[in-house]
Amino acid sequence: MRHSAFVIAVLACGLLGGCSQLERLTIIRPSAHIRSTTQVAPTYDVSGRHSRKAGDAYQLMASATDYFQRGEYDQAERLLQQALRIPRAAADANTLLGMIADARGQSALAGKYYEAATVAAPNGAPYANNYGKWLCANGRPADSLAWFERALGNPAYTTPVASLSNAGECAQAAGQADRAERYWRAALGMDPKALLALSGMARLEFARGNYMDARAFTERWLALAPTDPAGLRLAADTEQKLGDNAAASRYLSRLQALSPGTPPVPPTQ
Repeated sequence: MRHSAFVIAVLACGLLGGCSQLERLTIIRPSAHIRSTTQVAPTYDVSGRHSRKAGDAYQLMASATDYFQRGEYDQAERLLQQALRIPRAAADANTLLGMIADARGQSALAGKYYEAATVAAPNGAPYANNYGKWLCANGRPADSLAWFERALGNPAYTTPVASLSNAGECAQAAGQADRAERYWRAALGMDPKALLALSGMARLEFARGNYMDARAFTERWLALAPTDPAGLRLAADTEQKLGDNAAASRYLSRLQALSPGTPPVPPTQ
């Protein structure tokens, strides 16, 4: 199964106007790379306490989500096509269809679904974030920034750190390093353990030649993800730049231990 490049939090509170009574069905599809984590957290009420139309929407989405988790995409799609006809379910249905298309390697089709989700829920911050991440991952990082800003402009958005971290990655990809720094620092101001922002700042400070700052961010990164190969590689390079060859060797030994039998590569100069 191909993992999507999106960081997605689909919060379907709008279906019934509130989250406090809803059960949460969560899909988490991690990969080894911190920038390739997909999280889908639809919130659906399957208690049957609500109207038949709303209950039908929730049941369709809950069942489709279950099929998706099991990799039974055809069955999930069949239910999602029905859910698309229920206005309050359309944004989540389009998002899950986008996830299915992504899993099948149909990136262009996935983008159409993510965009359709923003049309179905124009004030839904998670859907704007999702589409922005798709744009960035598909060669349009500069275009993606407006969508992250749209998500961040919603005061009801419950996961702004995700959009700030994503926006930093995409601003960097668009050649806007100063803007990337602003996004990442804002993310870290909200959550000092925002891993994507920490890794971004570590890489940014290294590229600028600010090796002491790069060391500080990399140490925080590795404190949260001690076996991250990219973090260990950058830590070794940073220590080499700072003239601490012993520390560089320790990081290289940790990196080598992840792939026994592979000789360590000397730090870059």
